[in-house]
Amino acid sequence: MAGMWLLLSVFAFGSAEAGKLLVIPSDGSHWLGMKPIVEELGRRGNQVVVVVPEASMTMGPSEHTTTLTYPVNYTKAELEANLVDQLNTIVSIDISTDLAKFQTFIISLDILQTFILRSAESLLFNKDLMKKLQDYNFDAILTDPFEPVGAIVGEYLSIPAIYSQINLPCGVDTLASQCPAPASYVPQRNTHFTDRMNLWQRSVNLFRGLLKPTACRRLFTLADEIASRVLQRKTSMVEIMSRAALWFMRFDFAFEFPRPLMPNMVMIGGMATKKPKPLSQELEEFVNGSGEHGFVVFTLGSLVSQLPEAKAREFFEAFRQIPQRVLWRYTGPVPENAPKNVKLMKWLPQNDLLGHPKVKAFITHGGSHGIYEGICNGVPMLMLPLFGDQGDNVQRLVSRGVAETLSIYDLTAEKLLVALRKVINDKSYKEKMTELSAIHRDRPIEPLDLAVFWTEFVMRHKGAAHLRPAAHELNWIQYHSLDVIGFLLLILVTGIFVTVKSCMFCFRKCFKKTQKKKRE
Repeated sequence: MAGMWLLLSVFAFGSAEAGKLLVIPSDGSHWLGMKPIVEELGRRGNQVVVVVPEASMTMGPSEHTTTLTYPVNYTKAELEANLVDQLNTIVSIDISTDLAKFQTFIISLDILQTFILRSAESLLFNKDLMKKLQDYNFDAILTDPFEPVGAIVGEYLSIPAIYSQINLPCGVDTLASQCPAPASYVPQRNTHFTDRMNLWQRSVNLFRGLLKPTACRRLFTLADEIASRVLQRKTSMVEIMSRAALWFMRFDFAFEFPRPLMPNMVMIGGMATKKPKPLSQELEEFVNGSGEHGFVVFTLGSLVSQLPEAKAREFFEAFRQIPQRVLWRYTGPVPENAPKNVKLMKWLPQNDLLGHPKVKAFITHGGSHGIYEGICNGVPMLMLPLFGDQGDNVQRLVSRGVAETLSIYDLTAEKLLVALRKVINDKSYKEKMTELSAIHRDRPIEPLDLAVFWTEFVMRHKGAAHLRPAAHELNWIQYHSLDVIGFLLLILVTGIFVTVKSCMFCFRKCFKKTQKKKRE
């Protein structure tokens, strides 16, 4: 009982011994997911230094931390323009077949190869900043290895690294951590399979799993070269990440399919979800305007606030035909005859809206933050995956009967209307989501407290070596026990050989004696 009170007091009032933490985040939703940990660690008395580029879409100063910036050779406007170009490309790609998904997988490796390194050299070869980071004498680094720069800095400074789980298409997190991922029931990234696969899907899944080392080498070709230059030795990102002290996995098994995890993997799914706040008077009046019909929330995440005009028209046309009101985060062109039941906003309080008792459905792209806010508040979803891991995320909820999904590629107002009415009017979606929400929220400790505890643990103990499996010291042959199998086969073959030879010898002896008796 005393131990429990001590644990609660640490969570409530702060750390018994403050540490020094370096944080190198990635842009977009990655930073929004990491920010609560960073600010809470600073609030509890730790010295937290966040290093970000001067130009970014979402990163900036945070509470209770020190922020260091470094110059880069691009602007925020260029980042946003590049995002719009990528979105226009994405909505024109059909990924309805396994072959198309595989082609998209290969293309994504090539696109990400340069995208994830856009600010790497600006930081790694900034001598003044790197010297300043060395002088801090940090206890650990918390980074999102979606962009390899943080992992390289941690290796350069020789400090324990905590990685916030990533969903890069090559599956580097499972590869680097030596985490088992049986192809029979753990779907590979970008396959959009569930954990219950037929023979063809398991064959595709096995093939994709065997490709992981090759895919990671392709994805990190440039990153491996930069890391080798900075560290002045031949190395690779997979090798660097294999030395992680901890992996924060941004999921829990209310959302993710059951699968093996390593001892140094900590599940923190739903960490950024907060208690909904009351809406402003203007929003409250709008959402109550449709009476018992309620309202729908529509947003495609922190980065996407507009769509190609032709696609946007399909949404406007569908929303015109439903009795619910719609709050849509949208900054694109608006048609002259836009429906009166749609309110367009540059930004909307997503979690507060999802927590409102009159919300009926959530139209989302399938990002992890929106998914967990939807789960926590028990709101059925209509999902429109755009890129990255979103297609895989969608299948996890569709398979649980709490969501429907549509492809943005061939989306029409009619398809959207049918799916939206199904999610709103079929009571089973709400019932199953309510049950899933109860499972997600029924936990012994909040994910944020868990993440803070383990981060401080790594700082206090200079790592978590006791959680590192011996698998990292084994080669591929030893890991799969191929040498043992070969040795047993050798014994078996030798035994069969000796047995056959012995039988043949005995047979010849007996045969000779029989022949001799016949002659006599």
